Amino acid sequence: DYDVDGASAAALFVNIMRAMNIETFVHIPDRFKEGYGPNANALIRLQEKGASLLITVDCGISAHAPLAAVADSGMDVIVIDHHIAGPELPRAHSVINPNRLDEDGTYGHLCAAGVCFVVLVGVLRALRQRGFFDDQSAPDLLQQLDLVALATVCDVVPLKGLNRAFVSQGLKVMAKRHNHGLARLADVAGMNSAPNPYALGFLIGPRINAA
Repeated sequence: DYDVDGASAAALFVNIMRAMNIETFVHIPDRFKEGYGPNANALIRLQEKGASLLITVDCGISAHAPLAAVADSGMDVIVIDHHIAGPELPRAHSVINPNRLDEDGTYGHLCAAGVCFVVLVGVLRALRQRGFFDDQSAPDLLQQLDLVALATVCDVVPLKGLNRAFVSQGLKVMAKRHNHGLARLADVAGMNSAPNPYALGFLIGPRINAA
């Protein structure tokens, strides 16, 4: 998706995948030309670049036709979303959404970037168990919590439970200014103090939405 949550979720995946030397392409739909959610033409273009796995973040749960077309092309599809799912799920290898009808709603308050963070926790754990990191360092997922905190605040999800932990720890990570893009946005916004939820929601977030 093209909002802060979608952009942060995409950046989260890109940072972790590229840290493991996995080539990654990103497509953010044009709000005016393509509209919301996946569209078949854009996804097929990703396949033409060499992509073999498509991951949708913050969208896809209702994109039945486009994702079916991609599945027919032979590309694997994983949908990671948090919007309310209907009784019929899109055609995909996996549909990860805490708001599926067969979920108990425990994590239904997470934004998409929060869901992606939990997914990546599981991915890195599985890779460790398989020995993937025996001869290389695993990405430091906790250092990506600044992105999750930003998305959590800007998507206006309840700041309770895991969300509150994401924001609390993410603000500490953001204060270290390791993410050059977020640091530059903070400078442009005139932030002259430690980051706080107001800064995420009213100074940094709107500048990402504007793009």
